[in-house]
Amino acid sequence: MEARRARTTSEGDEEDTVPYGYLISTVLMACVTAIALAPMHRPPVPAGLSFRLGMVPNEVPFLAFALLLASTLLAAGQGDLASPGGLAVLALALVTGAGLALVARRQSAAGPVLERALRDGLGTGWRTALDPGLAAGLRHRLPYARIPLGVHVRRRDVERISDLSYGDAGRRHRLDVYRHRSAPKGGPTLVYLHGGGYFSGRKNREARPLLYRLASQGWVCVSANYRLRPHAGFLDHLTDAKKVIAWTREHGHEYGADTGTLFMSGSSAGAHLTSHCALTQNDPAYQPGFEGADTSITAAVCLYGYFGDYYGHAEGSGSSPLAHVRPDAPPFLIVHGDADTYVPVQGARDFAGALRDASDAPVVYAELPGAQHAFDLFHSLRFDRVVDAVEAFAAWVRSRPGTGGPA
Repeated sequence: MEARRARTTSEGDEEDTVPYGYLISTVLMACVTAIALAPMHRPPVPAGLSFRLGMVPNEVPFLAFALLLASTLLAAGQGDLASPGGLAVLALALVTGAGLALVARRQSAAGPVLERALRDGLGTGWRTALDPGLAAGLRHRLPYARIPLGVHVRRRDVERISDLSYGDAGRRHRLDVYRHRSAPKGGPTLVYLHGGGYFSGRKNREARPLLYRLASQGWVCVSANYRLRPHAGFLDHLTDAKKVIAWTREHGHEYGADTGTLFMSGSSAGAHLTSHCALTQNDPAYQPGFEGADTSITAAVCLYGYFGDYYGHAEGSGSSPLAHVRPDAPPFLIVHGDADTYVPVQGARDFAGALRDASDAPVVYAELPGAQHAFDLFHSLRFDRVVDAVEAFAAWVRSRPGTGGPA
């Protein structure tokens, strides 16, 4: 790191200089940490830029702290902290470190919040209603050694069978299957759909800690691409999602899946599709060419979902899942961040409220303190708690009569 140190003048006095390299790196870290703590929803920092700038410190504060510490130690080793200017930058680094500690503390609040949401949605005695075998498989301690850097998501005991075709649209009709390397039989099934606002995204980007965790527990997880804008519209997206379900029900047993127990999950736009699939099961209007296929699901998990109309009512008011809430909806788990600048949390609140008013099945709704959009990109303390909640919710659903029972 280039830095200016205190120099000695001809009179022997020290000239105070600023360690500019250390200053720039610290100011940058301070700015993104401030945005993580208080994301901006409107100019001068647009919502999308606020999300991108604050993503790393908000989801992996330990990594951000490690970078800040490394920069500080390097400056100390070069003697850059001896001057008043260097000490001023060090003070800013200490304040930034305290901000990152606050971010980490806020992440740790996800566990209690999710526990309360499960209790509120499933009942105070929900744990006692779990099948003993399923309850024994729930995780009680987080893998803390994997969390600090937030990027270690793969597991050696899981294999990914990639790029299987489920349609004729090339790479947009490809899916991956995650399963335990021992290839057990009769595991429950999860179909997952990525986010990206219907114009971007891919099947192996988000929610990987969830996919790998469940696969390591004997699940068979299917993560799929689908057609995107501008070459496809809402009905095309929804048709693709239902094709993935139909493919999984037809071929899942080839990979060890019990397709009688099929959960569906999605992030952002993927949650929009998931909610539609859950509320329009086996509806032939959304299954052109495969009207007779079984596209029913056992339960739905929506992560930071969008629940409004598709791009300004372009294809009718029925493009919002709110238009399809019904008494026979399956159980839902809805998780959203209260600091989401891309998809404000109010939409999730409204959808969860409408579902609770209409559905006979439980609706579990949790707002994660400080969570932004795309909180499932990293193997963070926050998302690991969400993974545990998904697994607990699924265990409760599977413990009910007629839902498949233990794997």
